[in-house]
Amino acid sequence: MAGSQQPRGGIIEGINVTPLVDIVLVLLIIFIVTAKMVVAPSVPLDLPQASHGEEVMSIFSVVIDKSGKLLIDGEAADEVALGERAKTALAKDKELRAVIQADGDVPHRRVIDVLDRLKSAGLTKVAFGTTQRAGGAPTSAAPADAHE
Repeated sequence: MAGSQQPRGGIIEGINVTPLVDIVLVLLIIFIVTAKMVVAPSVPLDLPQASHGEEVMSIFSVVIDKSGKLLIDGEAADEVALGERAKTALAKDKELRAVIQADGDVPHRRVIDVLDRLKSAGLTKVAFGTTQRAGGAPTSAAPADAHE
């Protein structure tokens, strides 16, 4: 048995790779699990394609102001009128798209309620209107404590 041991500082003839393989597999499993958790669910939006020359796209505009009041195509309306007008407009144009523009202070549930009413009326092509920040930076780049 004493003859099978190599002296210290001698040439290494083989490396035991089993611990290395174990570590790599554990890191791979951790990466796969965290990659699935990082994927954030998003709101499915049907964005309009580029139009050609004379094609005109009909837009059903819904604005929710700071106080929560609805404006449909620039006219004040309530939730019942929203569903009715959406059905009427959709009957005229099957390719109708809705754009919801809500003030930043409007509660999320209010916007989702409007979205649900549009979908129940059959209007499923919906986009959300936004404005770009002054510096042009994306929203996610703003620090969490930026609200003063």
